[in-house]
Amino acid sequence: MTTARELLVVYLKGFAMGAADAVPGVSGGTIALITGIYDRLIKAIAALNVADGLALLQDLRRPQDPAARASALDRATELDLFFLAVLGVGVVTAAVTAANVIEWAVHAHAGPTYAFFFGLIVASVIVLRDEMVLDSPAGWAVALAGFLLAFLVSGLSNGAIEDGPVVLFFSGVIGISAMVLPGISGSLILLTLGQYETIVGAVEALTSAAFALDLTVAVAPFVTLAIFASGALVGILSFARVVAWALEHHRVQTLTFLVALMVGALRAPGERVYAATPEWTVLVAAILIGWGVLGAVAVLGLDAMTDEITY
Repeated sequence: MTTARELLVVYLKGFAMGAADAVPGVSGGTIALITGIYDRLIKAIAALNVADGLALLQDLRRPQDPAARASALDRATELDLFFLAVLGVGVVTAAVTAANVIEWAVHAHAGPTYAFFFGLIVASVIVLRDEMVLDSPAGWAVALAGFLLAFLVSGLSNGAIEDGPVVLFFSGVIGISAMVLPGISGSLILLTLGQYETIVGAVEALTSAAFALDLTVAVAPFVTLAIFASGALVGILSFARVVAWALEHHRVQTLTFLVALMVGALRAPGERVYAATPEWTVLVAAILIGWGVLGAVAVLGLDAMTDEITY
């Protein structure tokens, strides 16, 4: 049986993952790898399936039956659901906390905030540069495809496509899949798709409504997050496995594509820095560059501390 101390440790590791996942350019998967729970997390996610879920629900519907209770406990243990639940609470707690801070920063200091994100992403590309293999026409084609996809989608996200439930849903599908990959930031994917501010804003609005006990204000952000969460659930159960298969059978091409995707995605924070800076002076440029360097140093420092960990 898992002890309270072990559950606390899992919660704190989830908190660290959630804090990382909330920031574009930093991967929660990397934090999971650093803290030694990545393999367990991936195995637990891969073990999730509809059949076991329905069977567990059937057992839970008969709490008065000792056999059903024992079966439910055995099944939950076999699926490592206690680990996933506690880890998930840690991730959500940190994501909510970070989202509220980021929501304030984006509105109060948009230029420096996105410059910081830009530096995070540049450094992430530097860290993963050796994963790109460009020694053949096929490698260059894969890299170009990844770059162009992110670059063009970043442009479309600035108003060419309308926000809506469908976009939110598929953002959840893709975003959660990226969040479980070491080195690839789920928040960066959301930023590229133009949904990062939407999700962060919804978290902040729902948090404020909860503290104010105002259910009418809570409805809209709750619906937004529910749609996103539905997509995330589908992503965990399906698309994340596709990505895992691609890494297992076509690792070089997949990582080349993903790193090139990050390079193309730099358009998103770059354009936001430009839009948030009405007047360019030497001082303004120096401040923005300073925030970008700070973001890069954060990622490079993390990489230096984990240099012996194999991705």
